[in-house]
Amino acid sequence: MTLTLALNSLNGQYGTEYNILMAGSLLSMIPIIIIYTLAQKYFKEGLMAGGVKGWSGTEAMVRKYIFGEPIETDAVVKELASSAWSDGVFLKKEDGFHYILKPDEIVYGLGENVRGINKRGWRYISNCSDNPNHCENTNSLYGAHNFIMVGDGVHETYGLFVDTPGRVTFDIGYTDIDDLCISMEEENYKIYLIEAASYRDVVKEFRELIGRSYIAPRWAFGYGQSRWSYDTADEVREVAAEYKKHNIPIDSIYLDIDYMERYKDFTINRDSFADFEELVEEMRKENIHLVPIIDGGVKKEDGYDVYEEGKANGYFCKDENGEDFIIGVWPGKCCFPDMLDDKARQWFGDKYRILIDKGIDGFWNDMNEPAIFYSEKHLKEVFEKMEDYKKMNLDVNTFFEMTGMIGGICNNPEDYASFYHNYKGRRYRHDQVHNLFGYYMTRSASEAFERYVPEKRILLFSRASYIGMHRFGGIWQGDNASWWSHLKMNVKMMPSLNMCGFLYTGADVGGFGADATEDLVLRWLEFAVFTPLLRNHSARGTRRQEVYRFSHVEKFADVIGVRHQILPYIYSEYMKAALQNTMMFNPLSFLYGEDALAGQVEDQLFIGENVMVAPVCEQNVSGRVVYFPEHMKELIFKNGIIEEGKVYEKGFSYVEMQMGTVHIFLREGYLFPVAKGGKCVEDVDFEDLTLYSFGKEIKPYEYYLDDGETKDYAMESHIRMLSC
Repeated sequence: MTLTLALNSLNGQYGTEYNILMAGSLLSMIPIIIIYTLAQKYFKEGLMAGGVKGWSGTEAMVRKYIFGEPIETDAVVKELASSAWSDGVFLKKEDGFHYILKPDEIVYGLGENVRGINKRGWRYISNCSDNPNHCENTNSLYGAHNFIMVGDGVHETYGLFVDTPGRVTFDIGYTDIDDLCISMEEENYKIYLIEAASYRDVVKEFRELIGRSYIAPRWAFGYGQSRWSYDTADEVREVAAEYKKHNIPIDSIYLDIDYMERYKDFTINRDSFADFEELVEEMRKENIHLVPIIDGGVKKEDGYDVYEEGKANGYFCKDENGEDFIIGVWPGKCCFPDMLDDKARQWFGDKYRILIDKGIDGFWNDMNEPAIFYSEKHLKEVFEKMEDYKKMNLDVNTFFEMTGMIGGICNNPEDYASFYHNYKGRRYRHDQVHNLFGYYMTRSASEAFERYVPEKRILLFSRASYIGMHRFGGIWQGDNASWWSHLKMNVKMMPSLNMCGFLYTGADVGGFGADATEDLVLRWLEFAVFTPLLRNHSARGTRRQEVYRFSHVEKFADVIGVRHQILPYIYSEYMKAALQNTMMFNPLSFLYGEDALAGQVEDQLFIGENVMVAPVCEQNVSGRVVYFPEHMKELIFKNGIIEEGKVYEKGFSYVEMQMGTVHIFLREGYLFPVAKGGKCVEDVDFEDLTLYSFGKEIKPYEYYLDDGETKDYAMESHIRMLSC
């Protein structure tokens, strides 16, 4: 008011002194400028203090808390000021952080894990584990994804991320059915707490906190064939020829450890792959990309240049005496490159160039939990103890004691506590930073690609991971089995991984271990055509499951062909999820939060917001019951033709789904673009689309399309609106 009166006084009875008036006006703005500058400072420092707008338009609050002296993981990319902890919905007690669960609340998150999308009712341990036994009683898989969400998803929803590279236990109604307890082994960690109105708001805030997800090249969205046992170049050629012969689309063939010279990283077995470079070029002319494996251990062998360089420069992890720590994996005695050391990480990443220079443009990292078959020290102790057992009468107690000791050789906790890393200028025992190894191995490759081929997208995915690695590569879901339950687990794991930033992901179609059946592989493909990573992979010694080996080859060709028909939508939704920090695979409750039944459906997912899928995950059935949260129209992909099926009303309905068909359920008022297909991604015309919809008012579809190779992701020209 004082400023207003002063400015008014400059207006004369008969005229106005405009020069003086303008000067006064400028003076009056000085306090506003000062306030604005200060406000900018506090806004940048404190999202948790003032909040930001979520998807729903409500305030989202993000707070950071520091306990002890946390080990930096580089999981979070956004700078936040820290706050002092005060108990609210989460109560800090001696044994951890507690949240009282209401009967109808859902707990989401934890990325790669067993059981359902709703994580209630079990105890999960974040500890990257080489564990092929993905059963209900499993506590840990290959990833450590310490993010959960809890709340009603409509009014009050909370996200919590525990940023620490050590073990974290999430007891979600296991010890006490009404209690969620999160506990850490050491009092050195960061907590990020997010409050928002909805699950989607929380996810978006978290994803912005941890940074943009890895973006794969578009060719990597095609169908890939893999098997541990492609022992020669001629076998690779045979696989490619059989796919072409049976008119089955294919874009990549994966090379497991068999292509290496005695399982040594960055080598070629010239006895069985003598013409490796020619093979790479030959396949590329057929639009087939070869994707080799890289393991986490380096063979200890005099004269092997990778080992000699690592030893000479001190790039390997050390034991307590400062000597190279010796472990056993595929090649026998090996050393672990110290992936957490900057120099060692750069050195190991540079080795990928050996294969890039041979024409390779995709890699998968394995055995990087890291897997340990044995340590030299522990194996010696077991052999010594076996001498004692030789002299014993092995009764029930001593027999199981002996077998337990032998079984405990692999991935022994004492081994993980026996070697050290040089990380950010300090020496850390491995078990303190265990969950970072796979993350930083993948980071080493990604950073090398930026140095050597900065403009080109390289396919890269890993087995072990921690949040933060999602910026550098994707993951596959590990050594699953040829079980129907693992098909269902694949479905449930997709949204959980999306929540944690992992978008380029998928499971081994048909299962890696055990013997697959024709119907299992076909049903699995009916779902997997929607997952970004689409790869059929199996283990040596199991039944061969290249799809041309089964009786109904034509059905497999049809289903895989669907992938190239729907690829414009799949790729568009993937890119938007990566660039906008949203979900590609949505649980029903994310779109229908007020619908109590939607939160209980776990074997149906939305791909983006437009279409729902409900895969068949049971053997010997010709359909399934589907829950429709609103009335929706069925699209049936069969024999290369798209049939427009019936419109289902809201509620439960039985839907006939014959094997070899793909069913999509379209929301009223939404568009679904479909291409004509092709025998590889390169064949797909992303411009010539047929738009499917139903209803009177159809929303335009935000369609993302770029060249699929370069990294100019954010150009406005890549977004166009499709409309009927």
